[in-house]
Amino acid sequence: MENEIEPSISKTHNDRVLLPFQFDVSKMLKEFEDLKQQHLIKYEYYDTIPLRAPAHIVDKSLPFPPPADDYADGSWTDWLDTTELKESPYLTSIVNTFKEHTKVTLVRLLRLAPGAVVKEHNDPTLALEIEKSVVRLTIPIFGNDDVTFYLNNTPVAMQPGECWYLKLNDPHKITNYGKTERVNLTIDMIPNNWLRNIIKKAN
Repeated sequence: MENEIEPSISKTHNDRVLLPFQFDVSKMLKEFEDLKQQHLIKYEYYDTIPLRAPAHIVDKSLPFPPPADDYADGSWTDWLDTTELKESPYLTSIVNTFKEHTKVTLVRLLRLAPGAVVKEHNDPTLALEIEKSVVRLTIPIFGNDDVTFYLNNTPVAMQPGECWYLKLNDPHKITNYGKTERVNLTIDMIPNNWLRNIIKKAN
């Protein structure tokens, strides 16, 4: 069945873990293309389509949340599915796979244009080891042989339809030297025992 957890994952580096999920690439790509035509693409080097976002951004009638001492774990606001996600039944089913087990915060489709580079940086709160953080899972949808995601200066061999945990508080960068765009789905969520156990078993 689609979106089911499957057994047997080979051991990887500690900063990257291939998780036991597999998603339908053709369905994800079709829904991305539909959204791309309707809503987004400015053909800048890096574009995003928000699928889940802070509630006051999705519903403009809601008040801005009060200031928080710490924004890292997403508890400073409520989160809502966007119109774009509601228009995308298969992407919704993927997000719901994780919503069933933990709180899902920010969800986006990320497009990197042909020839574009994301310079090396780190995201201080996006790692399992960081207290009061969220974990970002990455699901590649479309790319080419000249796209490389470097984590700690080592390429991560991600394939379309796979689901990866990456330790993003470590240095990482992306290069797209190909002639086509690269598209990923990223899902941020609150780490709990369910997620920690999946990552631990897959590592």
